Amino acid sequence: MDNKIKLSILGISYSQVQPGAYALIFAEENGIRRLPIVIGTPEAQSIAIAIEKIKPPRPLSHDLLNNIFNELGIKLVEVYIYKFEDGAFFSELVLRQNDKEIRIDSRTSDAVALSIRTNSPIYTNETILREMGVVFEEEFVSEDEPIEENEEEELNHDDLSNLRLDELKKLLDVAVKNENYEEATRLRDEINSRNNPS
Repeated sequence: MDNKIKLSILGISYSQVQPGAYALIFAEENGIRRLPIVIGTPEAQSIAIAIEKIKPPRPLSHDLLNNIFNELGIKLVEVYIYKFEDGAFFSELVLRQNDKEIRIDSRTSDAVALSIRTNSPIYTNETILREMGVVFEEEFVSEDEPIEENEEEELNHDDLSNLRLDELKKLLDVAVKNENYEEATRLRDEINSRNNPS
């Protein structure tokens, strides 16, 4: 079983590829990898409200759950993003009530919204970060060989199938360096599909 890796939330960015969707960006603790997860608008709003510590006039669904936890003496110990399958991330809430530990399956966006409200840690594992994470790798882009702006534009095609693997990796590095995690996610998925053909 993979060791757990703690994540922190870097922020939320609007998706220019999927209208009405957002990318929730995680960073590994003491590491350089980033984990982008696409979420819907309501979930993004709930997470953003919690991050900004905005108190709505009436409790949102995640506020309600947090209130229920408090009243029943339930503690959210951690959120664990444990699997990626069929285009979706799988997460679980690890809860404790008295001496009893309870694990409940959850959408990742809901789990994150609750973790912020309860100041609970978020974890994933090495397999997910290795397969779904993005990282800037200096061997593809060095100071000796900078990517010119026109070269970046030339490589930035909607149809990624025309690009070689080394070009995709170079584009991925540029996207991460520019903190364009939405584009980095698209490139990462294309690279993964070529490295692991079904």
